[in-house]
Amino acid sequence: MQTIKVKILRESNTIAIPAYATPQSSGVDLCSTMYCMIKPGDQALIPTGIKLAIPEGYEAQIRPRSGLALDKKITIPNSPGTIDADYRGEIMVLLKNEGEDPFTLRFGDRIAQMVFVPVVQAQFEDVKTLDETKRGSGGFGSTGMN
Repeated sequence: MQTIKVKILRESNTIAIPAYATPQSSGVDLCSTMYCMIKPGDQALIPTGIKLAIPEGYEAQIRPRSGLALDKKITIPNSPGTIDADYRGEIMVLLKNEGEDPFTLRFGDRIAQMVFVPVVQAQFEDVKTLDETKRGSGGFGSTGMN
């Protein structure tokens, strides 16, 4: 498996360095650094206490944890959230409670996953027409349901 080096600056030594749960995990868990209660239908911006220097040519994507989504109906509205390589601020996670019960967070609770992916930038070429395809301009649902 390919690896990259990511520099991390922690707010304090009580904040764990993100780690992979298993040898083939795609993402590392991000943890809350605060106590917070999110009411049903509300959202909150949760600090993680870490800052990163992501290598050029990569981004970090912030994704919901499947267990929180299934069991507590906690999601990330802007999923996947993008952390650009040139961002040096604290990693924050926007959580939304889609459930019917309040959700309580404590310091150290796992709140999201962070996955590192390569980035390709496009060079745009202004043209007068585009090549024809079978699908053409068919949009949402145009390829069928099954």
